This record gives sequence, structure tokens and C-alpha cells, in this order.
Amino acid sequence: MEMSDLKKKDVESLVALAKELRESLRTIRFEGAGSRARDVKQAKALRRDVARIETELSVRRLAPKAE
Repeated sequence: MEMSDLKKKDVESLVALAKELRESLRTIRFEGAGSRARDVKQAKALRRDVARIETELSVRRLAPKAE
């Protein structure tokens, strides 16, 4: 997921997307604990996507205060 894609979305959709990605990440973690084969790259990508979303949300929260 690119930052340019995230900048086009509104706050509500970003929050919903972050929640969905966190749930996917949680599912991957529990599958790994159950000795299933897991894709480590997918978990890494999900963590990074969540971080990108959180970064964009914090930028939007701080932007009005700076003006």
C-alpha cells in the first residue's frame, strides 16, 4: 500500500482499514502459534501497512494545530 493511496482516503476509511489489517495480522500470529506454516513476509507487510496508516492519521490530527 502506497502513501499516495492513503492520502486520498478519508479518516473513517483509514481507521476501518487499520482495524481490518490488525485483525489479519492477529490471525496470522495465531496460525503461527498453532504450528501452521506462515508467511513471514505477509506479516511484515501488514505491520508496515498499519504503521503507514497510523502515520497518516497522526499527520492529519496534527495538521490543523500547526496552522
